[in-house]
Amino acid sequence: MAKKLGIGVIGAGNISAAYFRLAPLFRGIEMRACADINMDAAKARAKEFKLRAATVDELLKADDIDIVVNLTIPAVHYEVSRRVLDAGKHVYSEKPFVLSLQEGLDLRKRAAKKGLRIGSAPDTFLGGAHQLVRSLIDEGKVGEITGGTCTVMSHGMEHWHPNPDFFFQPGAGPVLDIGPYYVTNLIQLIGPVRRVAALASIPAKQRTISSKPRAGEKIPVNTPTTIHGLLEFANGAVVTLNTSWDVWSHGHAPMELYGERGTVFVPDPNFFGGEVVYTKEDKPVKGLPKWPHPFGVANEKHGHGMMANYRTAGLADMALAITEGRPHRCSMELALHAVDVMTSLLKSGETGKFVTMQTTCERPAALGVKEAKALLAKK
Repeated sequence: MAKKLGIGVIGAGNISAAYFRLAPLFRGIEMRACADINMDAAKARAKEFKLRAATVDELLKADDIDIVVNLTIPAVHYEVSRRVLDAGKHVYSEKPFVLSLQEGLDLRKRAAKKGLRIGSAPDTFLGGAHQLVRSLIDEGKVGEITGGTCTVMSHGMEHWHPNPDFFFQPGAGPVLDIGPYYVTNLIQLIGPVRRVAALASIPAKQRTISSKPRAGEKIPVNTPTTIHGLLEFANGAVVTLNTSWDVWSHGHAPMELYGERGTVFVPDPNFFGGEVVYTKEDKPVKGLPKWPHPFGVANEKHGHGMMANYRTAGLADMALAITEGRPHRCSMELALHAVDVMTSLLKSGETGKFVTMQTTCERPAALGVKEAKALLAKK
């Protein structure tokens, strides 16, 4: 039996609850402490999940913490991850991994010097639905992917988030906030990106919060909220990526991939589950074989009904990979390439020019049914 690595979390905000709640589903990890610059927040979250509260310095010095999960706001992801690595601990970051390629390259250098691992969300691409799509592509069911479309459009975060300010500042916006789910899934399904182009705009210079407790307050918008991108992959595939927080309603599918032999309709990469449909040439294939992938099973009730949520799967895979001496799937190389793609889209939106990637990566190993079951704790 693999030993459990001790996990400490920095950042006691909304997303931390999901990590703490779902971590017990997996083997190889044990949540032990929660830290935050706001000690009241750290204490409240620690009490909720029966953990210990700590200052950031205390967490970084703790002997029982092997991996630190960085759940801070994106603007300080680099700074916090750097401190974790310098303290001699592995780090797993929420998305986006960092906000610039230079930051990511520096972290890679620091990790290599100390023999440490870096991992990063999103891990939704490990979900049952997306791994089913991966298997269809790998088995040649739709042929080599030659093109596709991705659409993630809504009317922003100010309608539900209590403090939506950072979503509309540099380092956020739809490409860096929601884009990681789509870009990461595209990379694991098709492979690395060669170059990108984009058009970007800021239709509304300020937003009015309609969520409590700050309803009615106006906040500035200082980053593009509509970005329409074009991605050329190393294999020659060309995919459009349309992201916007200026759309009230639309009828586009989250993701469609076009192959030489057919089309596959991919559910929202922001989630682990969903319905997968594919065609053989122009005819829908009925009765997909049963795919008993554990990360596609609905396990939580949400506003839209029961959904599959297996957040921390990527963290657990990283912990087990450390003890087993193998590569982990939510890797630094994957996250860094995704950052390269997203920041290049923003750069293209500013300059009006194509931007060639400075990084590349291997597709992460597929997570089949057997491999996914091996990540779960025995009941």
